[in-house]
Amino acid sequence: MIEVKSLTKRYGAKTAVDDISFTVRDGEILGFLGPNGAGKSTTMNIITGYASSTEGTVTVDGAEILEDPVKVKSKIGYLPEHPPLYLDMTVKEYLSFMFDLKKVKLPKVKHIEEICEHVKITDVYGRIIKNLSKGYRQRVGLAQALLGNPGVLILDEPTVGLDPKQIIEIRKLIKELGEKHTIILSSHILSEVQAACERVIVINKGKIIADDTPDNLSKAMSTDRKLTIRVDGPQDSVYDLLSKVPHMLRVDKLGMRENGVYDYTLEAEPEQDVRRDIFSRLAERKWPILALRGSELSLEDIFLQLTDESSSAAEEAATEPEIESPAAHEPDTGAENKEGGEEA
Repeated sequence: MIEVKSLTKRYGAKTAVDDISFTVRDGEILGFLGPNGAGKSTTMNIITGYASSTEGTVTVDGAEILEDPVKVKSKIGYLPEHPPLYLDMTVKEYLSFMFDLKKVKLPKVKHIEEICEHVKITDVYGRIIKNLSKGYRQRVGLAQALLGNPGVLILDEPTVGLDPKQIIEIRKLIKELGEKHTIILSSHILSEVQAACERVIVINKGKIIADDTPDNLSKAMSTDRKLTIRVDGPQDSVYDLLSKVPHMLRVDKLGMRENGVYDYTLEAEPEQDVRRDIFSRLAERKWPILALRGSELSLEDIFLQLTDESSSAAEEAATEPEIESPAAHEPDTGAENKEGGEEA
């Protein structure tokens, strides 16, 4: 559905986006992450047609943004971080105005009513927008993005400023929309991205530094392959049983957590999944597993680790000492010295 090729955006001497390429498949929910100033918003603005690129192309459903911007924009619904609402209009007036502005060809009244029902704003349809809560305003902005049934939705911080209940409701709505739309979701709430997105792209200093599923990123970056298990059974007997599981390297007792319930850490050989074997052996002895968790990194840990590594690498490259040429050690012959160097 979306194909970004060699995208670059420069503002004078500053490169905001540096030769990035990626694709988003039909029906995919993609999390787009990056620290402030990483180039995330610039990339999203280029995809939506709100900004032009210095180099590279963006294609949406076969149409290129620079060659046919009207066609591309008709395929995209965009919810900026601050929804473009006219606060003195009612919800009905605003959506009717945006329907006409977007030149939507569908039956007007029916289409708007269906969207309002879908995003659950039917009960505030006749109210003035400035009198609505933050959560309802966000829903109105989302309704605006859905006008015309675009195949692509680009949502920039869709839950910013919402309370926990509103966040859960918007997250659920995004998952429902993902069944019929391709979605690019940008958010600083990483648990939200992990819950809603099938794939994550991390951008830092204008470059893509990671592109994979949250689970694969966690497995790839986690150096600790240990499991922690909680078992209802006699400690020494459970310890002996776990120690004899094939491919088990080490078992450590962590002590009692409840009456007759003990925790253990397990370390297996690399690339060996011992969970099924553990379950079978404990089930035979009728010792219930009450908890089992891995040491894989959360998306927040991954994000911090990736961006820290990327920043450190960039700083090392920038501070690497230059190798002096032999001419630098030759005696001064009186010739005019010429200075050169890269512009900061």
